[in-house]
Amino acid sequence: MDSRPTTPRAVVVGGGIGGLTAAVALHQRGWQVTVLERAESLRPVGAGIGLAPNAQRALDVIGLGDEIRALAAWQGDGGMRTPGGRWLARTSSTAAAERFGGPLVLVHRATLIDALAARLPAGALRTATPAVLTEPGTAHGRPAVVTTPDGELEADLVVGADGIDSAVRRALFPGHPGPVYTGLTTWRVVVPAPATPFHPHETWGRGALWGTHPLKDGRVYAYAAAVAPAGGRAPDSERAELLRRFGDWHDPVPGIISATTPDQVLRHDVRHLAVPLPAFHRGRTALLGDAAHPMAPNLAQGGNQAVEDGVVLAHHLPPAGEPGAGLAAYSADRLPRTTAVVRKSARVARLLTLTSPPAVALRDTLMTLAGLAPGLALRTFDGIADWRPPRYAPAAPAYDRRDGQALRQGDSP
Repeated sequence: MDSRPTTPRAVVVGGGIGGLTAAVALHQRGWQVTVLERAESLRPVGAGIGLAPNAQRALDVIGLGDEIRALAAWQGDGGMRTPGGRWLARTSSTAAAERFGGPLVLVHRATLIDALAARLPAGALRTATPAVLTEPGTAHGRPAVVTTPDGELEADLVVGADGIDSAVRRALFPGHPGPVYTGLTTWRVVVPAPATPFHPHETWGRGALWGTHPLKDGRVYAYAAAVAPAGGRAPDSERAELLRRFGDWHDPVPGIISATTPDQVLRHDVRHLAVPLPAFHRGRTALLGDAAHPMAPNLAQGGNQAVEDGVVLAHHLPPAGEPGAGLAAYSADRLPRTTAVVRKSARVARLLTLTSPPAVALRDTLMTLAGLAPGLALRTFDGIADWRPPRYAPAAPAYDRRDGQALRQGDSP
């Protein structure tokens, strides 16, 4: 009988940012990894993502942090405005980097997806492959089982990274109520930068918001949110809807809307998990990202928390022994943190839903007062953007939890 240890196998259901991060981190920890993505390709439809310093530090663990930091485009001032253009609060890229130890980096989602996928071994990624969790497994016994059109796959670990409507989550926790509507709908576009220079901004109106931020490649990522009925759609086009709602706001908002085509505008209702899950695992199956903790986008942390999840999961699952203790440690690590971020994002979202003039005036006054105190406007992200990942030793340089620096060979932690 061959007594040599076998390489443990992980199957990741979902090829988004969180799933790919987990796959890369597990691969670097010594796992055999298979990623199953139901879409025909990994090309995400046009939207940007803001990667805060917490996600960048997580990406350092898998050797990708510096590549992402090189894409930082925000230089100089920015802040929050009213629809008429008045500044409510000002900050700068320098102040943000100094407070949290790194810049805010806006990238197209396709850029990050491509960089993550390139770090997987050949054959690890299977597109056009829907998957169903048919057996979550037991931590110290039965393997987990995933069923695909090509047959069943047994795994020592299954990672449910299949998004906000996660079928894996429903299989693990069938009695959970799932995500609920926040009352807000969002629109997102990526278009060429306007000819006139602008300061990155987020503009708050009555029950509505608009944000404009530059990308390194010369385009801009713009997003909007507004109070609207769930499931609503424009009678003509979402571009026309943006013009109706935001066409009279300050520059460069009208020009950006005019530069879009109707097919470029993405519209989604904003849902979040108002009731946290009891755990992020069951048996040999773990959840991460929107499958585990969907949140309102008002702190721009959804993708960032998914990246954190993937790295922390791999940290707790070395390629030896049963996964039970590691999965329990992963839930214990991630559930309190992500629940706090979900709730904080929801509080910010509620501020956006204010529509009465007195309430909006009070909110704007408080924002202005916050902007007068250096660093106060950034305090919302304390405890979020300053997070540092646990240190382990994958193929990428080891990571020092204390100061976020990669350790050279021979260094002492």
